[in-house]
Amino acid sequence: MRVLKMVGGLALSLCTVAGMAQAHINLIHDEPTIETKLKPSEAVDSQLSLIEKEMMSAVKAMPADKFDFAPSAATFAAGQKTEFTKVRTFGQQAAHVAQANYFFYSTMTGMKPDVDMGAIGKMTKKDDIVAALAGSFAFAHKAIATLTEKNAFDAVKIDEPGVYTKATLALFGVGHAYDHYGQMVVYLRMNGIVPPASM
Repeated sequence: MRVLKMVGGLALSLCTVAGMAQAHINLIHDEPTIETKLKPSEAVDSQLSLIEKEMMSAVKAMPADKFDFAPSAATFAAGQKTEFTKVRTFGQQAAHVAQANYFFYSTMTGMKPDVDMGAIGKMTKKDDIVAALAGSFAFAHKAIATLTEKNAFDAVKIDEPGVYTKATLALFGVGHAYDHYGQMVVYLRMNGIVPPASM
């Protein structure tokens, strides 16, 4: 009986120490527990931050002289059927995401972009495109910061298939960026460059 009490006490002590260690880890990483209720802005912004980090590192990794690269029939085996007449270049992919970020997040909030969105689509230089993309992510963060429990599911009108709210449009913007990031990763690898997020 005494041994059982000792074993039980030891087990309880270990559980307590493990719990304290986990709590300490959560404090270090500032990770919420499962029961924590987050603000909509915090939850969505964390997702935007993930794709921003991956995409910005990819765009910076591509050499300036490769921003006009796009897959072409010459890239593939002779005789392989391909169609690349309307494929965006690497730079156009990044510029398109910048334009889309401004479009989605201004539509979501009514905030006016402080840039010429049409001019972004005409950019060809790496430095200009990188700056435009970074600016669009900054704009998106500001827009997402306006999401609250009260307005997150207010309907938003947009010329895209589906029914949108402020929250779903914000997440659509994140998903759209991931779509193009996936294509840009292939472009990088076709040029012998390992995407930084893959290292």
